[in-house]
Amino acid sequence: MNLPIIYHPDYVAPLPEGHRFPMSKFQRLYELLLTDSVAQTEQFHTPVRPPQELIELVHTSDYVQAYFGGTLDASSQRRIGLPWSPALVNRTCVAVGGTILTAKLALERGLACNTAGGTHHAFPSYGSGFCIFNDLAIASRVLQKLGLVQKILIVDLDVHQGDGTAFIFQDDDSVFTFSMHCEVNFPGTKQKSDLDVPLAVGMEDDIYLQTLANYLSDLLSEVKPDLVLYDAGVDPHIGDRLGKLALTDTGIFRREMQVLSTCVAAGYPVGCVIGGGYAEDMKSLVFCHSLLHRAASQVYQHYRL
Repeated sequence: MNLPIIYHPDYVAPLPEGHRFPMSKFQRLYELLLTDSVAQTEQFHTPVRPPQELIELVHTSDYVQAYFGGTLDASSQRRIGLPWSPALVNRTCVAVGGTILTAKLALERGLACNTAGGTHHAFPSYGSGFCIFNDLAIASRVLQKLGLVQKILIVDLDVHQGDGTAFIFQDDDSVFTFSMHCEVNFPGTKQKSDLDVPLAVGMEDDIYLQTLANYLSDLLSEVKPDLVLYDAGVDPHIGDRLGKLALTDTGIFRREMQVLSTCVAAGYPVGCVIGGGYAEDMKSLVFCHSLLHRAASQVYQHYRL
């Protein structure tokens, strides 16, 4: 049995001409995984759009209704940073469905990967930083509501703090939020995660990986989660225009192997999302995102999941 991967066909349609947010990377990632034989077509699972009440386990009804209807005010739209359209509404919801499915498959198989997700800047009543609905938070609440899990650990290694996620779970002991991010970067106002590890600008591979090693195993032992949700943002990469850290391709791959092998070897299932990535070179960006799936495939086979 092979690593389950979630594919988002609704992400094929482009954003308006001239918009720089790389929505096409999702389709290109899918194609690259097939071209490089990282995955076969039978490994891919297509998510469905979840019902509105599941999104409202995290987000306020007023916000959800306003976004669905395209009636958010101009300042709220600017804070999100993406032009509203019915197609984007659908893609946003399907992406949430993808992370829910990823989490369920991770519980069944021990490890599963999304080809989208990681919208950790979305707060209950507003979106921010290209994030509209918080898929990590919604997936957590859905699995808890279904009685599939009680305790969740969110490992967020996107270069930006997972501020929306931290805020949503700030008074909730059932979800432990761990964010390791560049200290001098968006968001300007940080929230309080259960564990924040701010990193110096320009940090390179070895010290980054050692810093991660200083926390991850101990966290697993302390939290003992039923599920780990891993936000594998690649914006810590040296080539990222929004990152300010200096990880190489090799460093990103080593990070993915470190996170996944540490969790799986200790018996904790992991659901992965790709998180942020904003390199100008689309080919390099997509390859960098694919490192998560390459590492996951190796770990999946090694541990015979």
